[in-house]
Amino acid sequence: MSSNTHSRPEKLDKIVQKFKRRDNPKQKYEQLLWYAQKLEPMPETEKTPENKVSGCVSQVYITSTLDQGKIFYQGDSDAQLVKGLVAFLIAGLNGLTPQEIITLTPDFIEETGLQVSLTPSRANGFINIFKKMQQQAIFLSH
Repeated sequence: MSSNTHSRPEKLDKIVQKFKRRDNPKQKYEQLLWYAQKLEPMPETEKTPENKVSGCVSQVYITSTLDQGKIFYQGDSDAQLVKGLVAFLIAGLNGLTPQEIITLTPDFIEETGLQVSLTPSRANGFINIFKKMQQQAIFLSH
């Protein structure tokens, strides 16, 4: 395993491990759909061009707020699987400091084994969602 496993935030690592234990792509999809159902609804007023994730085939929106030095995200997508990806990232990154998010590398995405199950455009979208969250962390850190 990479040395990043040790520096990866615990919440995110637990989610990655959960996906790694699912050998079957169908189980990984079911896990994503479960996350999608758990996602807090995002206010329609937040679905603006500034909050839209570019490079995604489906409509994806991410917002972030800084509260006592920690970042909290909200997000939504019009596609259930992508909504699951959004929820997975929010569950793993909420409550971290901007610095923790900025220094995180996206190799954990590969570790989940999800890109084998996802279409190339969805796998690419997953990385674009993560990058959008990092950009917001950079913005909030200034």
